[in-house]
Amino acid sequence: MFERSPAERPMPTSTIEDYLKAIYAEQLARPGERVTTGRIAEALSVTPGTATSMMKTLANAGLVSYEPYGGVTLTGAGEALAMRVLRRHRIVELFLVEVLGMDWSEVHPEAERLEHVVSEKMLERMDALLGRPTFDPHGDPIPTARGDVATTDHPSLLTCEPGRHRVARVLDQSADFLRRLDRCGVVPGEVATVGARDDDGPVVVETTSGRHAFDRAAAAQILVEPVQDPATRS
Repeated sequence: MFERSPAERPMPTSTIEDYLKAIYAEQLARPGERVTTGRIAEALSVTPGTATSMMKTLANAGLVSYEPYGGVTLTGAGEALAMRVLRRHRIVELFLVEVLGMDWSEVHPEAERLEHVVSEKMLERMDALLGRPTFDPHGDPIPTARGDVATTDHPSLLTCEPGRHRVARVLDQSADFLRRLDRCGVVPGEVATVGARDDDGPVVVETTSGRHAFDRAAAAQILVEPVQDPATRS
């Protein structure tokens, strides 16, 4: 397929950036699969026809590889742009929490707006002020300025072994869910002890704030890493 050179591509609008970010998230969720327009439409709350029209626009701009009725994948140029948007979003989120003192449950919608308007110069100043962070307040990795992003393979509270675990990342970033985790002390960096569980019951964890039970759907949204007992270290 003919692909436009960078000089010929249109300047990305906030809508284009939102689509590329959504496609990237869907590709992560189902590696190796082309992303259907139906999934994109659902993720962005638009009609399938609207999503299909945008896929053609993105393909003409060289940002996606599009097959009618077969879905899309990001091209190298499309993924690079998606990484820049994610980088802006996640640095802005951390800035709002660490510098402006906002709660982690309220920064996502603010960052959704600001990610499209913050300049690269401003972003660089924010990144430097924060000490070149590698993760945002929810544990999501922050892409580097070159577009590199850390990959992690953490189990969730639903799949991890019983024992002590450090909360690494929260996938569900809805405000109500994050406020609940705050009350339970289940936030990135904190340690939770996961008890034995059966195949159908809730996942019970103990934190400094007490004992808490999460249903299986909620537990799957909380990623953790095991805490090694100092006594067992060589």
